[in-house]
Formats: sequence, C-alpha cells, structure tokens
Amino acid sequence: MTALENPGLARFNASEDSAADTALREVCASGAWASRILARRPYADTEALFAASDAATAELTAEDLAEAMAGHPPIGRPKPGDPTSSREQSGMAGASEDLKAEMLELNLAYQDTFGHVFLICATGRTGEQMRDALRARIGNSPEQEREIVRTELGKINRIRLTRLVEQEEA
Repeated sequence: MTALENPGLARFNASEDSAADTALREVCASGAWASRILARRPYADTEALFAASDAATAELTAEDLAEAMAGHPPIGRPKPGDPTSSREQSGMAGASEDLKAEMLELNLAYQDTFGHVFLICATGRTGEQMRDALRARIGNSPEQEREIVRTELGKINRIRLTRLVEQEEA
C-alpha cells in the first residue's frame, strides 16, 4: 500500500522530526535505529519502511541492541499501564501460576547469563511456547544469542511499525 493509499504512512512521512522520533522510539528504544528510519523518510509504501527497519536493525551495534532491549520488559511481566506490552505478551495472560513462576526463574537465569532481558517476538505465542524458546536459547553462546535477539527485534519492530502506520489519526 502506497503512502497515497495509507493515511497513517503519509502522516508519518509528513510529521515533524521530533514527533516522528518520539513515535519511532515507542517502536524501538534504540536511538540509532530511530535516526536511521528518520533519515530515510519519506517512504513510498510500507514495504519500503519495513526494508529500512530491517536494514537499520541489521546495522545495530551491541550497544544499540542493549539500548533497544532496555525498552522491553521481561516476558510475563509487562509494563504496568502499557497496552503495547500487555498486548504483545497476551500469551502469558492466562498462564498458570506454575508457568509464571517458571518463567520468572528462567528470565532471571537468562539475565544472569546474558546481561539483558530475554527478547522474543511474543505476539501470537503461548506462554508454553515462550518458555520452551527461553529454555532452548539459554544454552546459546553470547554471539548466537545476539543474532537471535536481532532477528526477534526485527520482527517486533515490523509489528509495531504496522500499528504505527495503520492507526487512526490521534
């Protein structure tokens, strides 16, 4: 869908840099990522926006990735009052107390191992699927995990960008 056919994308393309930067940092907390997306405006269509996001995500340094991950709460503990966090982690909403306790324990072990939150594109995943992914990934090397995190972040960014350019005018 072109910018002419997508009022949300057209609005994003035309918005002031400061407003666009604020919106982009809600998508991804990395300042480097947001700057790269801003620098490539205007976007002809959502695919061009996604391609820019993918390229910007691929270019993130370890420090940029750390900044991006700092914007994500642990799985099973969405940010209070944050509808995005709650929506994305809805697969944990109906989880049993045992599963929630196991996720807390696994999250803490993961953070001890890698020094950051366990990042996964949680949209559409059940609590059990997230737990199983966490169990599988905790044995990765830091290098392997950094690239998996980059891939998961890219998926999250695409979902959030879609919401950004499809939302009704505020």
